[in-house]
Amino acid sequence: MEKIKKMLRYFSAGELILWCSSVALIVVSFCIFDRTNWLTLAASLVGATSLIFCAKGNPAGQALMIVFSILYAIISFTFAYYGEMITYLGMTMPMAIVALVSWLKNPYNGNKSEVKVNRLKVKEHIFMWLLAAAVTAAFYFILDAFDTANIIPSTISVTTSFVAVYLTFRRSPLYALGYAANDVVLIVLWVLATLENVAYLSVVICFIMFLINDLYGFINWNRMQKRQNLQPEQ
Repeated sequence: MEKIKKMLRYFSAGELILWCSSVALIVVSFCIFDRTNWLTLAASLVGATSLIFCAKGNPAGQALMIVFSILYAIISFTFAYYGEMITYLGMTMPMAIVALVSWLKNPYNGNKSEVKVNRLKVKEHIFMWLLAAAVTAAFYFILDAFDTANIIPSTISVTTSFVAVYLTFRRSPLYALGYAANDVVLIVLWVLATLENVAYLSVVICFIMFLINDLYGFINWNRMQKRQNLQPEQ
């Protein structure tokens, strides 16, 4: 009980409302539009919880992202979204592991529940985008070979996913905007899937909530960065 109280004190009232609202909407949409794919529900709940921890700069968010990547890859396989499956198993999950190590090694002032925010130089941004272009080009041919459904948005998803995971690993506040851009692409992908099977509407709603959470993450990381700049490490 004491651990639960401590956890509740860790989050602000606004963050608790955001998490509870996300969970409630995900569960309600599952009960209305799905009611059979329990794996989708589990992935959505793990993902929403991961994002609220990531928004706080807490490494626990990356640990949960590893679990989410596995579950989401399985879901993507069921609709022949092989690009999503390959991206999350071959890129997002491994990078989440690397990011977890990076966040654990770079705590702010010894506080293991808050990572030290990093600011990337222009040269690294250029390097990141060149690398993203190369990864995108390679994945397009891979996805085409697998006869991936909706290949154009699937390929764009690879780009946004790569940028998001790279920025996450490098501890940049911009990671959240990378994931927000990816959320928009995924909303489009799963809307297309919903046109064929309404059960996937619960996945659409899941990513809409992810989008809201990622935008909050960007706002909160900027707050963290300003606070950390005003309070030098001891």
